[in-house]
This record gives sequence, C-alpha cells and structure tokens, in this order.
Amino acid sequence: MIQNVTALEMPIDEEFRIVKNHLTNGKGKRICIVTGTHGDELEGQYVCYLIAKMVNEHPEKLKGTIDIYPALNPLGIDSMQRGVPAFDLDMNRIFPGNSRGSMIEKVAHDIYTDLSGADMVIDIHASNIFLREIPQVRISEMTAETLVPYAKLMGIDFIWIHQAATVLESTLAHSLNSTGTPCLVAEMGVGGRISHSMCQHLVDGIQNLMFSMGIWDEAPDPSKIKESIVSKNGDSVAFLNAKISGVFVTEIHNDTTIKKGQSIGQIISPLTGKILDDVIAPCDGLLFTIRAYPMVYEGSLLGRIYKL
Repeated sequence: MIQNVTALEMPIDEEFRIVKNHLTNGKGKRICIVTGTHGDELEGQYVCYLIAKMVNEHPEKLKGTIDIYPALNPLGIDSMQRGVPAFDLDMNRIFPGNSRGSMIEKVAHDIYTDLSGADMVIDIHASNIFLREIPQVRISEMTAETLVPYAKLMGIDFIWIHQAATVLESTLAHSLNSTGTPCLVAEMGVGGRISHSMCQHLVDGIQNLMFSMGIWDEAPDPSKIKESIVSKNGDSVAFLNAKISGVFVTEIHNDTTIKKGQSIGQIISPLTGKILDDVIAPCDGLLFTIRAYPMVYEGSLLGRIYKL
C-alpha cells in the first residue's frame, strides 16, 4: 500500500510528497528500508525494487512489516543533484528536523517521526561520483555494541566502525540511534550508477536479517552470506591522498587485498607524458575504497585501506 509520509503545498498549485510502500501482514516486527537521501546515489533504488518484488511474489512469507522509502529527496533524484535543489541543503545534515521550521526541515521531521519506533532501519547510500566502495555497513563507535551483531547478520563484505564526528550528529542514522531506533548505514558502489550484483548482495543480507528478526519466513542461500570483516577501531583504516594534482590512473579494483609497498596507481601529466607520482600502499590490507573519477587535486582522496 502506497502511503504519504509527508505532503506539503508548493507555490504553483503543486504538491511535494514523500511516499512509502507499506507492506504488512498486520503483526510482527517492523523494518524500514530507506534511500534516496542524496539525489546522485541510485544503488538504493534497485534494492527497493528487489525487496518489493520479493514481497509481491511471496506475500505469504511476510511475517511482519516492511516499509520501503525509495526517495527521501525526490527533487534531488529527479535532477541528479546530491542536495535538495533550490534549498542548497544536504538532506542528511538536517535531521531530526523541525516541525515548525522551513519546508525541508518540516519534511525531515516528518520522515524522522515516521521511522521512529521501528525495530530496524536500513539507511542505504551509494558513494559519490568520485569514489567506488565495496558493500559495507558503517557504524559509529558509540553504537557499535548494539549494532554490530545486526550488521553481521547481513553478511556484508566490510563493517567499518568509525569515530563519530560532530557533523554526523545531524544525520538520519545518528538521530534515530540516539533516540532508541536502531539504524544501520549501508554504502556501496559509485554515485550515479547501479551495480546489480552489489545490490543483490545487499538484498540477500537484508533478507537474512529479516529472517533472523522473524519478519521474513525464508533465509537466503547460505552461500550468499559472507562472514564480514569488522574493523577494530577508527585507527584501523589508512587513507590514500594525492600528493600532487593530475590524472589518477589505476588497474586495481577495490575489494582487493594489497601489500605494503605495492603500487596502487599513478598520477600522470597528459601535457608532459610523465608520471608525476606513483601511489604506494602504506600497509597490508583490504582496499575497500578506490578513486573512480580520475581528475585529482593535491589532497584528493584516492583510496582507503583496512589494515590487516
């Protein structure tokens, strides 16, 4: 059943709406699948499709409630903009919102209120257009004890326990977790694209989580559920940053185990035909982020390595 989460009048006889697909058997636990917060992140659109399709094909296996929110920022998705067009806002920096605030603050408040009280929220993101990520769940250190057991049930490639930053306090995940609604942040792929295999992998993980929670009456094929690598602490990730401006070229894909001293790629000069810098791995580890957009400036992020 398609339901309005919030609906507000716009200036020229139009309406701004956030909708959800409410799938329920009338009892049991509730899980919410949320995506489309950033308009240039499209992986979650396919995940929502696959989950809705799974329920449509086997409604008898639903033992609880699945709420699917495919577009928290529909204007951004429609225009392929990361933030909310015309408002110059990052949707994921204004939660929990304000019922008496501006239009977008009111929207954020209504979304937050609608999600509050769920037994689990999965907040799905892609990377931006510059970086490519392996499927991962990101959890702040302050919520790790509660959330890591849930994340492990998803069998995702990597669980990154990271240090909390002040800016994260205004995200949807932080707002929900700090008020007792568990929320996992999943990230994968690259901005503006859909990776079918990554999306299916995440759906298998969500199905396993729903089965474990008693929401779905069928477990996925066990071979599809990996044993996740879990980062130990915020210092276990090494960042690769460009030492010079140029064009970054590499033949290495993420989800690759690399050795200290191994070449990750080169920064080259199209003008002179010279290699400006050879990007070298500072440690052994799992390359879980790699630069997708080749143009770089000094300081640009080229990759992330989980230290093994």
